[in-house]
Amino acid sequence: MTLWQEYLQPKTLTEAINALANASSPALPLAGGTDLILDLDQGRHAPVHTIVDITSVREMLPIEIRGDELFIGASVSHTHIVDSELVAQHAQALIEACNLIGGPQVRNVATLGGNVAHALPAADGTIALMALDAHVEVANQNGNRRVPIAEMFLGPGKSALGKDELLVGFYLQLKNKNRSSAFKRIMRPQGVALPIINLSVWLMRNENQISGVRIAVGPGGPKPWRALESESYLRGKTLNDETIYQALEILLRDAQFRTSPRRASADYRRELVKSLFKETIEAAWQRASD
Repeated sequence: MTLWQEYLQPKTLTEAINALANASSPALPLAGGTDLILDLDQGRHAPVHTIVDITSVREMLPIEIRGDELFIGASVSHTHIVDSELVAQHAQALIEACNLIGGPQVRNVATLGGNVAHALPAADGTIALMALDAHVEVANQNGNRRVPIAEMFLGPGKSALGKDELLVGFYLQLKNKNRSSAFKRIMRPQGVALPIINLSVWLMRNENQISGVRIAVGPGGPKPWRALESESYLRGKTLNDETIYQALEILLRDAQFRTSPRRASADYRRELVKSLFKETIEAAWQRASD
């Protein structure tokens, strides 16, 4: 069975954008392909005429410091992220998330850009990036722009990328003193690498007070979700059992957990998030004091 009629492999961002814009339609970019190839093969995606393979686009491959930010290219694999000392230093939550995606073979080819572009509300890499307040570089024939990662999602499986646009990479704040992050998830047993629920926290502390916090939960709604009201409650407070309990109550009030036949019921997720939230925020709190 032929999944496409034309295959292109550009080497630069300009070549990739032009290939996507000028290719015979319908055309799609291909990075790791761990979702797309299966969807095409199993009929869950409309037929494609042209595949534009972006795995060799050099602008989408670096992990490097740019000014006062960390840049991670969209075509970087999860394995390369996990092995990166720069990511470990500045974005520990992302290391923890990428290390849990699929198995080793999947992590060797699946990309962070693909994780985000697939736009699922509980994608591990995406949830970590939400807590880290990543900004995304998007390119098309008119130029490049940067947008907050939360603006990349329209609904379950629907990204804000235009059909002629490419996700180039991600910009993250560099880690400063008294700031850290953590990611944890609960997944199904029997080796099914799908999260029942995942949660990521970025936290900044001033001695015994929380001076800044971001909490992302998947799936907390139809799009990757931030617990903004819980964050607001926690700012200026000391982390203890009472503040954790109150922040969790606010999260449970606002989150839109859903029942999934393949993963878990909404009620089960509400129970699991209680321990997951406490473990994750306490890990970020402790790391911020190291």
